[in-house]
Amino acid sequence: MPELTPLMKQYFSIKERHKDAILMFRLGDFTNVREDGKGCIEDPPDRLTSREKAKEDPIPMCGIPFFAADSYIAKLVKAGHKVAVCEQMEEAKEGKGIVQRDVVKVITARTYTQRIQRE
Repeated sequence: MPELTPLMKQYFSIKERHKDAILMFRLGDFTNVREDGKGCIEDPPDRLTSREKAKEDPIPMCGIPFFAADSYIAKLVKAGHKVAVCEQMEEAKEGKGIVQRDVVKVITARTYTQRIQRE
C-alpha cells in the first residue's frame, strides 16, 4: 500500500475520532464523503465515484458542492445516519502546507433542527 498523503493522513485522523458517523470533509468548494458514501449518497447515482489508486481496491467517494450539503445531510439524517461535518478552520494559503480542518458539528435525528421535507 502506498504511503498516505498529508491530506489523507488528516482525513483518517479525523475519521478515527468519528467512526460511527458519516464524515463530510470540506475541500474547498466541495464536501467529500469517502467510504461512508457507498450505499448512502447515491442520489443521483453519478455523484458516487472512486479514486483509482489500485484497480483491485478503488477508494469510493462522493463529491458534493458545499452549498448543497444541507440537502444531503437532511437525507442522511432522515435515513437514520449520524453525520460529522468537517470544515476548513483557516483560509487556504498558497504554498503554506495543508489547511487545518476539524469537525464543527455532529448531526443526528435528535439534534437536527432544520425541517426535513417529506417526499
